[in-house]
Amino acid sequence: MRAVIMHAPGDVRVEDREDPTILEPTDAVIRLAATCICGSDLWPYRGADQPDHQHMGHEYVGVVEEIGDAVETLEVGDFVVGSFVISCGQCEICREGHPSRCVNAIFVDGEIGTQAERARIPFADGTLVKTPGTPDPELIPSLLAASDVLGTGWFAADAAQAGPGKTVAVVGDGAVGLLGVLSAQQMGAERIIIFSRHADRQALAREFGATDVIEERGDAGVERLKELTGGLGAHSMIEAVGTQESMMQAIRGTRPGGHIGFVGVSHDVELPGQELFFSAVHLHGGPAPVRRYLPELIQLIWDRKIDPGKVFDLTLPLEQAPEGYRAMDERRATKVLLSV
Repeated sequence: MRAVIMHAPGDVRVEDREDPTILEPTDAVIRLAATCICGSDLWPYRGADQPDHQHMGHEYVGVVEEIGDAVETLEVGDFVVGSFVISCGQCEICREGHPSRCVNAIFVDGEIGTQAERARIPFADGTLVKTPGTPDPELIPSLLAASDVLGTGWFAADAAQAGPGKTVAVVGDGAVGLLGVLSAQQMGAERIIIFSRHADRQALAREFGATDVIEERGDAGVERLKELTGGLGAHSMIEAVGTQESMMQAIRGTRPGGHIGFVGVSHDVELPGQELFFSAVHLHGGPAPVRRYLPELIQLIWDRKIDPGKVFDLTLPLEQAPEGYRAMDERRATKVLLSV
């Protein structure tokens, strides 16, 4: 099969790899219908992490081609959406609603990699969710978004306790932040403010439900947010970047007693204890428990109540994955779908 391999920062290639096979009775092998490049893939691409012939990709939808003897919920031919974290679905942590921290968790990047034509998915029953039928082609981008960026944005809004009567602010206008806007709107937020300097992303944020846009960043952005909220700050804050500046912007922009859902992959973030103590805010975040939300999100997409696939603004064949990485790195694309 063909697969995307990152040899070193900035060095992405599409190469031949052996086809996956069933190794454990709980495995499934799927043929990818679509995959994509995540904003978190840019960390190793830019050298913040050090990849070494890493098999890339963790967002995926496809058709089940083979199942192990112990798989109970899937059949060959099912169209499925999977989480970016492999989870058993049976351990206490999974049952308590945190499958991304399953005791058997495997992050799909590296060991598996779904920027490829096929993939082996361990713990298939605990990781994959089948759709009500074979989706129409126009639904595939939105179902693909559910695999990570929609599920992550949904978790961020949920962790931030977005809901009726709440003002929600979103730090980060990438795909996760934009879908955090959509998620907050679906949860009934009264006002949704996004920090963004990009006209195209601002337009999509407004389409997803944003009521206000702030172009300032850092402390200037916090000051502007407080001007819009009577000096108090947001009830709910989504942090979708993962830098020191974005985290402090989120903490300083949240009113006392408010909630922050932080889902940006943290890089060199250090929280000042005294400021955090006196902020009196709630922090909840980390790798999103996407598998928990997949049944609900798939149904919303299937019923055409939401269209998160609009975050994909560039579609390329798998063979052109290196160009997709360049486009996202250079901000010529918000999120790249790779057709398989």
